[in-house]
Amino acid sequence: MEQLLRIGVITQAHGIKGEVKVYPTTDSPERFKEVKRVIIQSKKGDIETEIKGVKFFKNMAIVHFACFDTPEEANKYRQADVMIYREDAQPLEEGEYYIADLLGCKVFLDEESVPVLKEADPTIEVDADRCIGTIKDVLQTGANDVYIVNTGKKELLIPVIKDCILNVDIEEGEILVHLLPGLI
Repeated sequence: MEQLLRIGVITQAHGIKGEVKVYPTTDSPERFKEVKRVIIQSKKGDIETEIKGVKFFKNMAIVHFACFDTPEEANKYRQADVMIYREDAQPLEEGEYYIADLLGCKVFLDEESVPVLKEADPTIEVDADRCIGTIKDVLQTGANDVYIVNTGKKELLIPVIKDCILNVDIEEGEILVHLLPGLI
C-alpha cells in the first residue's frame, strides 16, 4: 500500500507572500484546513512542510505553505503534487478505497463474465485465472466511479456499481468483477 496519498496539485503562485493555488484531488477540499504537515513532491525533490493558512476561491485552494515566502520560490513548484501521510488521511467507510491503493490491482472475471467478454471483444485475452488486466486509473464521474482496466491491448471501462464489482481485496491486490451484457 502507498504510504503517501495525493490531496492536490500546485498550479501556480498566488499573491506576494508565497501562497499557491492548489487544485484539490481529494473528495473533501476542506481537508486542507485539517491537515498540518504535507509533502510537496516535485522533480526538484520532496519537501516536508506545514500548512500555515488556507482559503478557497472557486474550485481552488489558496494555500500558504511554511516553505514558501515569495512568489518566486512558490513558482518553482508548479505542477508539484501535494501529498499527505496515510496516517493523516481521512478514515474510509466500508467499501471505500483510496485510488492509490486500487492502481495496479489485478482484475479477475467471474465465470459468467468470460463468455460476455469473448462475445463483446474477442481480442481481449483472458488467462487461466480469468485475469484480464490491471487497474490503470479511476474516473470519478459523479454518479459512480469507473475503473479503467489496462488489458494489454486496450482499455476496458468498468463501472463501480454493486452489479459489477463483486469483491475488492486491497491486501492481495485483486478485484473480482462481473461484466453485464452490453456493458463493453
